[in-house]
Amino acid sequence: MPTPFADGEVDTRAIGHNIGLWLRAGCGGIVALGSNGEAPFLDEAESDRVIDAARGAVPRGRVLIAGTGRESTRATIDASRRAAALGADAVLVRTPSFFKARMTPDAFVRHYTMVADASPVPVLLYNFPAVTGVNLLPETAARLSAHPNILGMKESSSDIAQIAGLVDAVPAAFSVIAGSAPAFYASLVVGARGGILAAACVVPALCVRVLDAVIAGRHAEARECQRRLSPLARLVTGVHGVPGLKAAMDLCGYVGGQPRMPLAPIAPEGIEQIRAELARVQQEVV
Repeated sequence: MPTPFADGEVDTRAIGHNIGLWLRAGCGGIVALGSNGEAPFLDEAESDRVIDAARGAVPRGRVLIAGTGRESTRATIDASRRAAALGADAVLVRTPSFFKARMTPDAFVRHYTMVADASPVPVLLYNFPAVTGVNLLPETAARLSAHPNILGMKESSSDIAQIAGLVDAVPAAFSVIAGSAPAFYASLVVGARGGILAAACVVPALCVRVLDAVIAGRHAEARECQRRLSPLARLVTGVHGVPGLKAAMDLCGYVGGQPRMPLAPIAPEGIEQIRAELARVQQEVV
């Protein structure tokens, strides 16, 4: 979920409003403080307020995952412990990336092993090469999947060969989760078990329908839903990023609001592009 702000501060009331709508649309859980949550722009006290507000809105029958990735192992452990104390069911830990040349497979194994050893709740690996510039490869994920407190991985690349390789490399109990909406259906076909998708903040029911159709073996329906989903997802996140996602939320009855600087609000012509694409998606009948 994106983090809404009011007068520059975390808007906890808007968090509750948005989560209520997403859960009623059928989402199985909420991820707070992921990439689209502008997590790197929040200080630690703000991050804790987001998790606390989200836990207050997510009933115990649904999952709350909190992003706790930091550049240092020590800070990641601290953030994971705080998230667990605030009620997160699991933590999503992005790859550290500042010293890219030093982020070798062995470095990742050391980092995630120490985090998982210390975290009171399960850990999900998080690979997002387009943002971090580093890649957590299937072979490395396979090494980490042996840890009893590392239960899955969000794979946000659209490389279906890598996703398939990841599914093949890890045990059956290890959950591979798609992080790219345009690649959602294909990821499910090769073995992903669900999705953590920015597009689900705007059209959650359509994303849920893709998943449900695949589970039921209705692949023609799933492909048609994916066809409707992909152009919107590419426009909102690929073209316009977090400002576009927040603008799309505002158009759909959620509270998106303005991004935090240095991100700039989306231009009016971008809003009109999104408005037109939303109208197309809503008008089409499967």
